[in-house]
Order: sequence, then structure tokens, then C-alpha cells
Amino acid sequence: MKRLKAVWELMRLEHGVMLFVAVFVGAVVGYGGLPGDLVKLFLAFLTALFLEAATFSLNDYFDIEIDRRNNRVDRPLVRGDVQPRTAVVVFVLLFPLGIVSAFFVNLQCFVIALMTGLFAVAYDAWLKRVKQVGNLYIAYTMAVPFVFGAVAVSYSVPFVVWVLAFIAFLVGFGREIMKDVMDMKGDSESGVKSIPMYVGERNAYRLSGVFYLVAVVLSFLPFFFLRDSAYYGDWVYLCLIVLTDVVFIVIAFNLFVRDNPPVRRYRMFTLVAMVFGLLAFLGGAFLQG
Repeated sequence: MKRLKAVWELMRLEHGVMLFVAVFVGAVVGYGGLPGDLVKLFLAFLTALFLEAATFSLNDYFDIEIDRRNNRVDRPLVRGDVQPRTAVVVFVLLFPLGIVSAFFVNLQCFVIALMTGLFAVAYDAWLKRVKQVGNLYIAYTMAVPFVFGAVAVSYSVPFVVWVLAFIAFLVGFGREIMKDVMDMKGDSESGVKSIPMYVGERNAYRLSGVFYLVAVVLSFLPFFFLRDSAYYGDWVYLCLIVLTDVVFIVIAFNLFVRDNPPVRRYRMFTLVAMVFGLLAFLGGAFLQG
């Protein structure tokens, strides 16, 4: 049981569940209701899940030394619950399956999956040493599932899907800056320069807060202005998104005013807020159908 839990943590399958919902939201909004071709939708789910699990495993394999220096006991490789070769096996098995799954959806999804997958491998292997590129990549991986889901079932991507994707991108970038603050010691010892090293720890907190607040402002755009979307005037969406926004506003406020905010705890809270955000997007998407 302990080993299964460790493998789950290695592959970050909780992120896989969130990707599942994001792809589904993108598909339902892009199609204008529940898609008729559920096989393609299922293959799109598998693509996101396999690539997520494979690249997270490879990431931990390459990061094992820096994670040890940062005392990342939340990583199963650092704790020794699974061996590094397990991470390699997971990657070798699941990465090709993810690309093949995308191939059987359509050409657009195949191209997106291949480019994202190759970028992920490059990031895991060496691009992460350029922290700003890594931050952009992680934020991109939180945004692209919405677009991927829409492309899987439709030839066009509605504007509201781009808005949802951009909100996810902003939140992802803010979370990455918070993570960089947590990892400053290990990054410094490894010769990696992150945003907090350029602007200072306090300004990094504030910058993260700014990204969260911009995401909050944009989250009201579908309800008040996007008349052609299911979210326009949708009170279910509004209630759920307000719950999400309250969490981000409180976190942003504390990042602005506190000298030493509990960043690790705040990152966990942002994950909870993201779940409420996905529920808001999901509720609006279903009402569209």
C-alpha cells in the first residue's frame, strides 16, 4: 500500500484528475454541450493523464539531488519509497502511450501533445535551469488542457475557453513564483537563478499576489460580458467562482503585507481554490448543454 501511494505521488495523479476536468470543460464548452464522440474525448483524457504522469516522474528523476537539498520529503524519490529506475520506467511506458492516444484523436491534438511532450522532456532535462522558462512552461501546462479539450471535439476554440485557459495560466505562474521562494536555498546551491533571486523575496511574494488578483478580475469576465458563453449570467458559476476568488484574494493580501508568509500552506490553499474554480467552470459548461 505504501509503495502504491508513493507511485501515485511520483506521477502526481491528483493533478491528473484536475487535468481530466479541464479537458472535459474545454470539450463541453468547445462543442456546445456533451460531445457526441465520447471515444475521442476518452482518448483526450488518456493523453493528458499519460503525459502528466510520465513527465512528472521524469521531473523527479532529474530533480532528486536538488530536492534533497531543499528537503522535499514530499517527493517519494527523496524519501526512498520508490527507486529512481521506477521513475524512468513510468516515463518510458506512459510517454509514448500519451502521444499515441493523441494521434487517434485528431491531427491538431497530436501536434499539441507532441510539442507539449517534447517541451516537457526538455524542461525536465535542462530548461528548468532557466527558471523563468520553467515557470512559463508549468503555467502553460495548466492552461493548455482547456484548449486541448476544445480542439479534440471542435475545429475552433471559443473565446471563453481562451479566457479560462489564461486564468489558469496566471494562477499557475503565481504558484510557481511561490514555489521558487520555497526552493531558493537549493536553487542557489545549484547555480539556478529564479525570479525571487532577481527581485528579492518580498517582491516575489507581491508579484505572485498580483498574478492571483489579475486572475480574480478576469474570472468575472464570462459572467458579466461574454454573452455567447454559458457562463453569462450563470449564478452557479458566479457562486463557485466567488469562493475561489475569496481564497486567492486572502492569499494575495497576506503575500502583500506579511514579511514571512507560510508559502507552503498557501500553495496548498491555492490548490483547493483551483478545485473550486474547476467546479465553477464545470457547472457553467454543463448548463451550456
